Amino acid sequence: MDEQPRVELTQPRFEHGHFLLIAGLGGQFTQQTTQGIPALWEKLEPHIGNIPGQKGEVTYGVCCNFDGKGGFDYIAGVEISKLDDLPEQYRWVEVQPQLYAVFEHKGPLDTLPQLFQYIFGTWQPQSGHEVLDAPELERYSEDFNPKLNTGKLEIWIPIKA
Repeated sequence: MDEQPRVELTQPRFEHGHFLLIAGLGGQFTQQTTQGIPALWEKLEPHIGNIPGQKGEVTYGVCCNFDGKGGFDYIAGVEISKLDDLPEQYRWVEVQPQLYAVFEHKGPLDTLPQLFQYIFGTWQPQSGHEVLDAPELERYSEDFNPKLNTGKLEIWIPIKA
């Protein structure tokens, strides 16, 4: 019998996020095509540190532009300071300041879908919090290494204050 890798479920902390301008490589996905997202990250890797206006080493996965039918845009990127010099090859999104429920992901990246199932299938319905139609963030720390499973990954879910 295959054992499902266990995802450690934690209660979120609540944080007010600040304005972010995220730029990187993006595509359109559905729940059925999310296995294409790691390829975006592989394509982005050589760009990290070379994206005009990049601020810091933190990387972000942004789910946005939800179509109501299960489709969404995903951008693997970094925070930038301005759009002025951004080449057309990059997609970008503005993230407005708002309240977030922040979940820390512990364990391998392939258990990330279980964390999202927990957030939207268990935590959110029981919490009474309303999730906003706004960008959801995956925030990867500067020292994040998916191969070594080191560093910190947080899921930032926008909620109504």
